[in-house]
Amino acid sequence: MSLYKRKDSSVWWIKITVNGRTVQKSTGTPDISKAQEFHDRLKTQLWEQTKLGAKRGYSWNEAVVRWLNETQHKASRIDDLGHLRWLDQHLNGVELAEINRDTLDRLIQDKLANQVSNSTVNRMLALTRSILRKASLDWEWLDNAPKFRLLPEPSRRIRWITREDADRLIQELPNHLKAMVQFSLETGLRRANVTGLQWSQIDLTRRCAWIHPDQAKARRAIAVPLSKTAVVIIREQLGKHVTHVFTYQGKPVVQVNTKAWQKALQRAGIVDFRWHDLRHTWASWHVQAGTPLQVLQELGGWESVEMVRRYAHLSSEHLAEYVDRLSAFRVVETSQSSYDLATGHKKGLDN
Repeated sequence: MSLYKRKDSSVWWIKITVNGRTVQKSTGTPDISKAQEFHDRLKTQLWEQTKLGAKRGYSWNEAVVRWLNETQHKASRIDDLGHLRWLDQHLNGVELAEINRDTLDRLIQDKLANQVSNSTVNRMLALTRSILRKASLDWEWLDNAPKFRLLPEPSRRIRWITREDADRLIQELPNHLKAMVQFSLETGLRRANVTGLQWSQIDLTRRCAWIHPDQAKARRAIAVPLSKTAVVIIREQLGKHVTHVFTYQGKPVVQVNTKAWQKALQRAGIVDFRWHDLRHTWASWHVQAGTPLQVLQELGGWESVEMVRRYAHLSSEHLAEYVDRLSAFRVVETSQSSYDLATGHKKGLDN
């Protein structure tokens, strides 16, 4: 039987054999007329490939599997997997050649219906575009990848908190999160680098740590000098785990965006604040303390100084001398205006 339903599925499946080649896949629809149309079109494609040597079509699923195999090094792999799980609900079994602008427009509307931001939609679209471009340019599975623009994103302000806010937050946290937050504010490390920090990456004698290239977003090793406070925090973790520095109940910490974190923020009266904003806070404090941007770039492991310029507005000390120059000029100008420049005498007075 070419069309059939599995016991655990409401959609129709097809099984086609052409010249000894058998293809078995989901049609992605519970509508039998649409399933039959899908079946007939696929059977025609298989016949053309076999008899006429036509280029075989590839599915979205095949492209995802190959893309995942080739991008295991990506720092954003966990986020990518989340987007791919969502996309699977819409593109499972769909041929790459059938993914067009209309398809992408439907994806956008479905994603926005979940009350997510434009930036979240754009991350999903960027991932989809990356896979389609790979299929077209690198693998030659697709003649042309559809072109589309990302949604507009408003410029977001840098979210950071004061030292007083940070102290209140730390007091409200359980001990394992308290240590991780304090360490993050001392080093500026990203969440994954803190949760994944191992003892093999720490040298307490030299007061430094390091992030390996495969652990860094920019894929470059990061040297992390440890402040006295950071060293104290690290020493307090000694003996709790064989490999990992930060743990909870004897196991490495995996998730930090927990109920304990959210409730601590509420009790501290801090709103609109994510874990990643600890890194923004660390950078903001540095800039306000006078750390040069090129030094901050190296400390934070940013790929370019442009990414650090987001914090430049928080410091104006380097402009103060120019402001004072203008003020000094105005003082001199005001003083001279009370004299008759032609005679050198004060105006309004007899010689």
